[in-house]
Amino acid sequence: MDDDVEATSITSFTELQRELAARKRQALQAYLVVLTGSNVGSMHKLEAAETVIGRSNQADLRLTDDGISRRHARIIKSGSDVILEDLNSANGTLVNGELVSQRVLKNGDKISIGANTVVRFSFNDTLDESFQQKMIEAALRDGLTRAFNKRYFLERLETEYAYARRHHAELSLLLFDIDFFKKINDTYGHLAGDAVLVQLSGIIQTMLRTEDVFARYGGEEFAILARGTSLAKAATLAERIRARVEETHFAFESTRIPVTISVGVAGLPETRCDDATQLVAGADTALYESKRTGRNKVSLKDVPI
Repeated sequence: MDDDVEATSITSFTELQRELAARKRQALQAYLVVLTGSNVGSMHKLEAAETVIGRSNQADLRLTDDGISRRHARIIKSGSDVILEDLNSANGTLVNGELVSQRVLKNGDKISIGANTVVRFSFNDTLDESFQQKMIEAALRDGLTRAFNKRYFLERLETEYAYARRHHAELSLLLFDIDFFKKINDTYGHLAGDAVLVQLSGIIQTMLRTEDVFARYGGEEFAILARGTSLAKAATLAERIRARVEETHFAFESTRIPVTISVGVAGLPETRCDDATQLVAGADTALYESKRTGRNKVSLKDVPI
């Protein structure tokens, strides 16, 4: 190969590399992934020229944790740069632990907003997005029922309890389990028992608000954490759920399985407690009361319905 041909080949190869790199950059999308806080696990694709983060209903990315301002910060796309700007928030915005007013974001930067929320900035392609979403789901969700897992529930419980105490807000907790679940497993088999858990979870999730936390607490026991919900309203919700489960046709391989649940409800400020674990203890005491007095019923802490 003569020198001209070799030089042309090298130039063509270099241009091809540059073109492929440019296409790869264009294929990447900017994302925010919530690592901690009430929205943990959520992914937000930054498609607009400006994305406002804050507590306001008008915010593009709404985060409602303690210490977050209504319009806390915004992210601006400028050419190839993605810029974070604090909007004079009450508690400031940090990037990798450093207080900033404005910062060009780099892949992997961690943004701290408010008391408990950390958001990671990253560039991902569509395969990365799918993989990360699956990894997040696996870390947060129960593998069988797709309800949140106990670990995530306990983390949210601490956050929501602290918020309710600080702001003198209402917070209710429902604990419920399936009556005589062992008998269902023994009579119809464990696959039938799993099918009941899955169907029950699907029913409950259609009856809750987006902000409610529904989790599998263990075995056949589930929990619902309802922010801004009074004990009376939580009791009404619990009764609706109990009645819906009782009237639902549960079946496995064409065999009908009768299913009922017992529910215990506790809530702030009515239930006296010094920490989040005592709120759980209150709901658990009420749940035991429902089971002790006949099952398939709802009880409030110390007050049967």
